[in-house]
Amino acid sequence: MAKRVFDLLLALVALVLAAPLMLLVAAAIRLDSPGPVFFRQQRVGQGGRLFRIHKFRTMVADAPDRGPAITVGDDERITRVGRFLRRSKLDELPQLIDVLRGDMSVVGPRPEVPRYVAHYPPALRDRVLALRPGITDPVSLAFADESALLARAADPEREYVDVILPRKLDAAAAYAARATLATDLGVILRTLGLLARRALGRGRAP
Repeated sequence: MAKRVFDLLLALVALVLAAPLMLLVAAAIRLDSPGPVFFRQQRVGQGGRLFRIHKFRTMVADAPDRGPAITVGDDERITRVGRFLRRSKLDELPQLIDVLRGDMSVVGPRPEVPRYVAHYPPALRDRVLALRPGITDPVSLAFADESALLARAADPEREYVDVILPRKLDAAAAYAARATLATDLGVILRTLGLLARRALGRGRAP
């Protein structure tokens, strides 16, 4: 209950403060490329329940028809505005709405698409999906350069499924076992620190 109250308060305050910025981002997206402002995608949430995650659109409108579900390096599907949004993580701001809706938490394991959740070992699946998925978590911070890592692989999707996903799952399960409001506050502070370093050009690649 305390975590849910914390999420609601933080999401409400963040949405109010970020509203002018979000309007500017929406306008930039519409001016930069044709298509909707928001990107919606089915993800697997708490208890295996499906929900639609919201992000600012960073790719061309028909991106799902032009490539894999994962983003690899300097993906040609990413728009000009999208590159900035991805690096700054501003594309994640609409997920504050998902927090208010109860589909997500501010801090929690990042939600995957069903095709990758199908690769979860049953024991780890139950542990990771026991929590609401989050906008940020320790795994996201540890794999902030995931796209660059995949770009160096001969088969990026196979690399993700066979190498990166198991490592992320182990780390997500470890987080789930020790998650508290105190650890979540630490994750939020670390996330803000990473975003600040990226804004100054010193952060890791997205």
